[in-house]
Amino acid sequence: MILVFGGTTEGRKTITALEEAGTTYWYSTKTGEQDVTLHHGRRTDGAMDKKAMIDFCQEHAIRLIIDAAHPFAQVLHQTIADVSQQLNLPVIRFERIYPPRDPDIIWIDDYSDLCHLLPSLGEVMGVGLTLLATTGVQSIAKLKPLEQKGIKIYYRILNRKSSIELAHQQGATDEQLCFYDEKESSHLSPLTSHLLLKESGISGGFIEKVKAARAKGMRIIAIKHPSFPSFWKEGCPKDGVVEVNGPYGLRRMVEHLLPEFYSLHSGLTTGTCATAAAIAATLQHLQHTGAAVNSSLFTLNSSLPKEVPVLLPNGETIHVPVGYGEGYAYCIKEAGDDPDVTDGIEVRAEAYPQPLPEGGEWLEIEGGEGIGRFTLPGFDFPPGEPAINRVPREMIRKNLEQFKIQNSKFKIILSVPNGAEIARRTFNPRLGIEGGISIIGVSGIIMPYSEEAFIQSIRKCMEVAKAAFQDVKCQTSNGRSATLGDACVASRSKKWSNGKWLNGKWSNGKCRVVIGSGMKSEQQLRALYPDLPQQAFVEYGNYIGETLKMADELGFSHVTLGIMIGKAVKLAQGHLDTHSRRVVMDKEFIAQLLREANCDLSPLNITVARELWDLLSPDEADRFSQVVVRHCYEHCAPLLPNGELTILLLRNE
Repeated sequence: MILVFGGTTEGRKTITALEEAGTTYWYSTKTGEQDVTLHHGRRTDGAMDKKAMIDFCQEHAIRLIIDAAHPFAQVLHQTIADVSQQLNLPVIRFERIYPPRDPDIIWIDDYSDLCHLLPSLGEVMGVGLTLLATTGVQSIAKLKPLEQKGIKIYYRILNRKSSIELAHQQGATDEQLCFYDEKESSHLSPLTSHLLLKESGISGGFIEKVKAARAKGMRIIAIKHPSFPSFWKEGCPKDGVVEVNGPYGLRRMVEHLLPEFYSLHSGLTTGTCATAAAIAATLQHLQHTGAAVNSSLFTLNSSLPKEVPVLLPNGETIHVPVGYGEGYAYCIKEAGDDPDVTDGIEVRAEAYPQPLPEGGEWLEIEGGEGIGRFTLPGFDFPPGEPAINRVPREMIRKNLEQFKIQNSKFKIILSVPNGAEIARRTFNPRLGIEGGISIIGVSGIIMPYSEEAFIQSIRKCMEVAKAAFQDVKCQTSNGRSATLGDACVASRSKKWSNGKWLNGKWSNGKCRVVIGSGMKSEQQLRALYPDLPQQAFVEYGNYIGETLKMADELGFSHVTLGIMIGKAVKLAQGHLDTHSRRVVMDKEFIAQLLREANCDLSPLNITVARELWDLLSPDEADRFSQVVVRHCYEHCAPLLPNGELTILLLRNE
């Protein structure tokens, strides 16, 4: 069993990661006021001292603690460390991501520093000093002594009854209290000469608060976040305390420390493996040459690391194992429990320094043995380029910036032994990628593929959506009821229904569930339905048929299906599961659709369906969209016999 200490944004992210397992866990907050949804988690609220925490862990057979509490909750962190040592429990600290410290901000270590700092600042400025403190209701007692020095202080706190009562108990008056909405953390009021805030990290809105304060001409004072290593003392269990700063790293550490919690384990993309190998190869070269660089990863005469930190596209960092050969470094691809023919391959990188030509790029990435090359258009790079996609290239660039040497460039050559043979067992030959595998990956992490688990997660989301709209009647915003058979198209920012352009919304969203394939489609759908609550948007992935059947079983009367062209041409052909393992794009069928739409275009030279948007004129795109949606509707409508189905064809933007 896992015990999570949350109450923060990191706590919410922890919930999301743990809910994927479908396994029971405990979630603890101090006040119980955080609004979170738990399907598999159990909640416990109230502060725990050491004895209470030990009793709880023993009673509920806790085997792992996740500390996702606020970075300034120092008493709690110390209690967790003490309990960890006494019960021999591993701890995962979910730390925040912090931006670099701005030298124009006044940095202090503790509230006590303010007693000497603020009066002198007022004298230098020659004006009455006023302070807006956004450091939380618990800090009011620590700041009250400053009022005796003639400093006027306002306290910005949450507009909660418990917070207001606690503020009054510490001596704050109603005049001194101001409130902010949790959704608008950058709002500052009233206007004061100085802002006091905590170094709360990116998730704590630190950057937004600083920007808002500077826009009002305020001087900024920031209290540095505590240094966690001081809390984790010697005597921790074997695995000790592991620090992560994002949901992927959290999941991977849970998989390592408590393997049975997840039935399926995650893996690494080839892009992450290539990035780790490139970092290791660069370190290997720097050790050989003795070059000095500004990097915390490298110290001259130090041994090469067995794992390197890799910055992922979402901003978090994970640690990836690496190895070293003669003149190269490598990373072994691990696919986790996702079926992948590239599992176990060795992704190699070599690093070669070269003089930097005037105006030239400091980094060049090339593909060597076993790396395929694009032979058709439609990818991130033109034909002839190595099949190393945009996101992995950007990952390598961002991770190697710390090793930049003035007037020098690095050439990174990636290779995969036996990559050409392995690629024959992938879709690469069909896509026109020849000679080897692709270096791909958008998130950097491979989430394990479980059809049953994914479908069950869809069902749970649909049930939550249904519960949110229970007993609420639905009517479209223009006063008419949608008729069974409406097929709508969102193409080039236009709306079409029954052959007519519509203005306004399709629905006021009171009882409509909107299903989309993923994050990109959801962003567009949310813009079309701004009044819908979060629960109304459900991700179907590839399981369109299963999701529509659930909608019918649950009695939804209005369903909007958002779909992009790649999946739409598969759905139009009758494939209700659009996963690439089961079906690939059929160019002959697309040609049939184009003929039905009176479009004079051959799709035989396209690589991916989204290229059609660039090849069709606006009028042709509209006609083609209507034909595609009509075919999709013919296959989907029978699955929702008692409801009204709206299909939106979305652009890949």
